[in-house]
Amino acid sequence: MTWIAYAFLAALSAAIVGVLSKVGIAGIDATAATAIRGLSIAVFMGGAALVLGRFQSLAETSPKTLIFIVLTGVFGGLSWLWGFLALKAGGDATAVNAIDKLSLVFLLLLAVLFLGEEFTWAKAGGVVLIVLGTLCVTLKPEQWTTLLSWWR
Repeated sequence: MTWIAYAFLAALSAAIVGVLSKVGIAGIDATAATAIRGLSIAVFMGGAALVLGRFQSLAETSPKTLIFIVLTGVFGGLSWLWGFLALKAGGDATAVNAIDKLSLVFLLLLAVLFLGEEFTWAKAGGVVLIVLGTLCVTLKPEQWTTLLSWWR
């Protein structure tokens, strides 16, 4: 169950990042901010790997694995860039991060299609709740009125 503790720590860290991002993006271009964020992560994680002696495993790592890890960095950087642009364009931190969490919806679909993970009705129900939760967090009262009047 160690993975659950790590997952909750990741969620807490991401929440702190959301607050820090909204404050930090105010005085800088979103692309420059993303570059600084990426460099700070590289320095921090490089130092952590060095201190913990984890660089030795690179010699045994396959090129395919390295390519996939690099691609995660590229797509992670794109995610940060889009998030910073959303914040810079005036999005509330809670709304931007709630929409970002829709990644779980996309992940479920991609995991079923490409990783062979099992699709269940419980997972589908969870996705529906995530979408509804995202709407609750992002829509302002007047938008709810418009949405509900359209529904009728």
